[in-house]
This record gives sequence, structure tokens and C-alpha cells, in this order.
Amino acid sequence: MLRRLHPEQPAAFAFTPANLAWAEGQMTKYPAGRQASAIIPLLWRAQEQDGCLTRAAIEHVADMLGMPYIRALEVATFYFMFQLQPVGSVAHIQICGTTSCMICGAGGLIAVCKERIAAEPHVLSADGKFSWEEVECLGACANAPMAQIGKDYYEDLTPARLSEILDGLAAGRVPVPGPQAGRYASEPAAGLTSLKEFESGRTQYNASVQRAVDLKDTAKRIDGTEVPLLTPWRGKPAPATPAKGRPVEPKPARGIAIDATGVTVQEAPATSKGKPAAVAPAAATDVGTGAKAKKPRALKAPRKGVADDLKEIRGVGPKIEAILHRLGFFHFDQIANWTDAELAWVDDNLEGFKGRASRERWIEQARILAAGGETEHSRSVKKGGRAEA
Repeated sequence: MLRRLHPEQPAAFAFTPANLAWAEGQMTKYPAGRQASAIIPLLWRAQEQDGCLTRAAIEHVADMLGMPYIRALEVATFYFMFQLQPVGSVAHIQICGTTSCMICGAGGLIAVCKERIAAEPHVLSADGKFSWEEVECLGACANAPMAQIGKDYYEDLTPARLSEILDGLAAGRVPVPGPQAGRYASEPAAGLTSLKEFESGRTQYNASVQRAVDLKDTAKRIDGTEVPLLTPWRGKPAPATPAKGRPVEPKPARGIAIDATGVTVQEAPATSKGKPAAVAPAAATDVGTGAKAKKPRALKAPRKGVADDLKEIRGVGPKIEAILHRLGFFHFDQIANWTDAELAWVDDNLEGFKGRASRERWIEQARILAAGGETEHSRSVKKGGRAEA
């Protein structure tokens, strides 16, 4: 299926303070230069905040992780868990249409969605409260037909029961999820044929349903007010209410066509004589090696008023070159002489491109260029090739 961004896009996106704290916490799971590994949870939290993934949100997450926009877009368009178009403000209904459910009546559930919500999937209802789609197997075949609404499964559905559930959700009620025909879990529809001795001692609901009932509203999207630990590996609890502090300025989407954003080279560190290449230690704010970052010696202006063309370094384009100039770096030999601690500092201060200096191995490239040599990338730039961000 061809998946593209919705034609109507907001101008900007920013995480709420609480969601931003959560996202930054997720990034600390990974060593310096590998924050891109957090792309899926950060995109998911952005979707939970706004209901769907917009171009501005995808680019905002990419900037946080130091990724080219096209790489983040590839992830968002590959996984069907990400919604690229607006969804209902109350609930998005996902009807399982695979073999077991289709045999057991999923067609009737789809008919209800077409009548009650919209004639086509991924279209908002007239009141904007609901949207729907048909999905592949959700793994509850013994309880077919079924649908996922929010974070829960509604099983043993009939068209009449689905209509009742939609009425309840529209009125602000959250129907009890799980089997809708009297079953406790996925035992035979006619009742238990074994393990009957456990029937009298069981709780009112099975564990999944009980958890949903305890949470009271699992159709609601995550908004950053949840109580569980923010970063349990660091022992820091999440705030019970959205964090207060400096407001986060929304980051506007770039004003160029999404298909023209370009691609940058992203390679794992190469090896030398069978030994892994050195990886820069984590910055002082990261969890990992604990190495302290140190700011390199900077210049107030380029020597003799002429700066080296830093775009000859792979991973440096006009935007990053401007950042380096603001930080006081104008020459290849400056970069070539960075220590690991200084590299960590630079990686942590590249604004929207954190980790790129170590990922693209700027020091090794700069040593070649400072000595008067060339790289394949520098030759391409000199010939008028396209630089990166």
C-alpha cells in the first residue's frame, strides 16, 4: 500500500513539556551517536499527543535524534502503527478483516463503520469523533470477530454490539473491553470443558480487561500525565501532572517538498585491521560511559579572514557549517585535533544534529583534509556536488 503524508499539514509541532521530558529520557537508553535508535518510541509519543503523525512532528523528532528527515519519514511510512492522516478525536476503530474474523462476521462490523462513521476508511466522521480502518490479523482469532479501539481489544463482536460501543464512546463512556458475549477470556463459547475447578475463584475480569477497567479510559491517548516511571533505568519518577517550565517553541516544517529532502550517508563505524573503530564517549548528560564532555578550543574568527570549506566533510552541509562557525570552528585542523571528550561536547551541541560528528567520523575526515588530502565526498563537493544539511 502506498502511504503518503496527508495533504493538509500544520505549520509546526512541539512536544508538551511532559512528553518532551519523556522523549529525552528515552534517548538516554542509547550511547552517544546512537540516539536514532529511539525513533519508534518518539514517533509513537508524537502520534499519541496529536492523534496522527504530521510532517512537522516527523521532522521535529528527526532533529531531536540527529537524523536526516528522509530516514524518519521512511520509518513513519513503513509501519502501519503510525497514522499519517487525522483520526477521530474520541477513537480510531481498527476492524480485523483477516480470515478468522472475516469468516465470523467482520464484514458486518465494517458495514457498521461505513454507515456510522464514514463510507471510506481513514475518513473522519461528520462530528470528527471517529475514524476507522480494516487491519490485518490482530491475533485474537479464538474471539473473532474483533476490533481494536484505543489500546484495547473488543472481541466476540456483533454489528449491534459495535453500534452500542460507538454510542457509549460518543457519550463519553468507555465500554468494558474484552469478550462482549459473556466469555471470560478465550475459553470455548459454550463454557469451560476443563479446569472447571478454577472457575469459582477467578476475578470479575481477566487480567487484560481488569487493567483497562482500573485505568478507566484506555481509549484516551497518552498525554504525559501518566504516573509510571519516566525513566525507570535512572530511577526518576514521572510527574503526575504535565511539567511546568519554559514553553517549547513549535518547530516549523521545512518549506520544501517532502520528496526533495535528500538523504545523507549513515554508516556504522568502519573497522581498521580487524579492530572496531573508536566510538566517541557519551556526553556528560548521557547515561553510559560517564565520560565528561569538554569544549574544544575555539576561534573568534577564521584565520586571515578565510575559513576552510567545512562542507567538504561528509555530514556537514550549509546549516551545520553555520552552527560550527557559531561555535568557533572554521578550519579542518581544529576538528582534526579534537579529543574524544571534545568530540562528545560537539556532538551534544549540534542543536538538531546531535551525534552526527561521531557518527560521520568528522575527525578522521578532517585529518585527511587538513593534511592536504581528499576524500570521495570532498571531491564531489569541489565538483559542485550536493552538500548535506
